[in-house]
Amino acid sequence: MSKLKIAVQKSGRLHDDSMTILKDVGISIDNGKDQLKASAKNFPLEVFYLRNGDIPQYLKDGVVDAAIIGENVLIEKGNGISVIEKLGFSSCKVSIAVPKSSNYKSIIDLEGKRIATSYPNTVNQFLNQNNVNAKLHIINGSVEIAPNIGLADAIVDIVSSGSTLFKNGLKEVDILLQSQAVLAVSPLINSENQNILNKLQFRLQSVLRGRQNKYVLLNAPNKKLDDIVNILPGMNSPTILPLAKEGWSSLHSVINKNAFWEVIDELKLNGAEGILVCPIENMVL
Repeated sequence: MSKLKIAVQKSGRLHDDSMTILKDVGISIDNGKDQLKASAKNFPLEVFYLRNGDIPQYLKDGVVDAAIIGENVLIEKGNGISVIEKLGFSSCKVSIAVPKSSNYKSIIDLEGKRIATSYPNTVNQFLNQNNVNAKLHIINGSVEIAPNIGLADAIVDIVSSGSTLFKNGLKEVDILLQSQAVLAVSPLINSENQNILNKLQFRLQSVLRGRQNKYVLLNAPNKKLDDIVNILPGMNSPTILPLAKEGWSSLHSVINKNAFWEVIDELKLNGAEGILVCPIENMVL
């Protein structure tokens, strides 16, 4: 039986988040310590643990069929590779940082300056778009030290919390792109493995929808039902069930987490009581 070969980062936050979402979609992976490849017990899937920067080439060559990878790495190295799902975790930025003492005001200030980076293609594209000429020093790892040792006037690197920049006396001054984990597919994937990937993507979409929403149960007086129904977005319309208490009903609905507190405030103002909020593991449409 054919197995879908999927690559994930071998260590770090992206690795941990990738393994969590595979677990959340019901895939059990038997991966021992320091293994570079592991099979799922209950799904036709093999996981390859690889360096993040190597994954685009594995996709291009068809060594793996798909990958959970940082969008920033695909933009830098993954020309021709398709993204089929944005996964909403492991967010970061690719940013310009300069010494805290710098009087940087705009990208024009980097004209003729030296920039250290692990993302030369991304940086060159950004500089070309802004008609700026600068000299790049390509460094793999520990980019933040370059200004302190006189190698560069600025750096371009990924930024999550910004703590590493702070520790090295740098400040973030411009953002080239925003990034998150994505599901990418090899251009050489065969039809059988594409069908398996479709099933995996369906599961991922269900989990991602669940993460974006909350299940809400509340009690309300019947005279306020119309007002409350108009507040609740739901997937279609809320479920309404009569309570043993005369003149009252229970409503069940789904609220997007981004609008959650605003909706709750409106519900309370319109007479809702006993509001219960539950997480959603999966939301299948």
